[in-house]
Amino acid sequence: MSDLISYQFEDGIATLTLSNGKVNAISPDVIAAFNAALDRAEQDRAVVIITGQPGILSGGYDLKVMTSGPQNAINLVAAGSTLARRMLAHPFPVIVACPGHAVAKGAFILLSADYRIGVEGPFSIGLNEVQIGMTMHHVGIELARDRLRKSVFHRSVINGEMFNPHDAVDAGFLDKVVPAEELQATALAAAQQLKKINMTAHRNTKLKVRKALLETLDKSIELDRQHAV
Repeated sequence: MSDLISYQFEDGIATLTLSNGKVNAISPDVIAAFNAALDRAEQDRAVVIITGQPGILSGGYDLKVMTSGPQNAINLVAAGSTLARRMLAHPFPVIVACPGHAVAKGAFILLSADYRIGVEGPFSIGLNEVQIGMTMHHVGIELARDRLRKSVFHRSVINGEMFNPHDAVDAGFLDKVVPAEELQATALAAAQQLKKINMTAHRNTKLKVRKALLETLDKSIELDRQHAV
């Protein structure tokens, strides 16, 4: 489907694989490919698995774009935030099979999914924005506030603390950690299990549960459009 996001559909499961350089940077083109893949998955009525390359889901937004000018940075963050909101409201289950590092926007992809599986190993997961000189955007704050454990929220967002995969489960970034060689099979098993639920009930319940969050994110996206990051 795209060199940046490959799309594989089999037995009611759509696997979206991110491939954009060694850190799987999230660029405007990646976001466009992501949205096209989600459109196709919705047409296929598929349970979605999102994954990356061995060792990394994503290292975050493309820094070449983020440093090319304030408006470019604002536009990229707004597009990424809109993608996160879309994932949270997607009508079919969304699983992330995280094969390693998930940093900044990579970690926000985890926070936007319904079920998250990571792998054992020396990997970093978390929100490092303040470490690299970025004031956290409103959408990031609200998404982290909703999905992370309260005791971890401030450490993560304000201090930029990073977590190994097992601590990331406790923090709220992941739901489960498995050996790397078991990631694909575990994700497929989770998808097969989720295929059994009633998708109309899933969609309607998801929108009820996340109603306040989605409304907050809509307001936050507009706030972020008004401020440089």
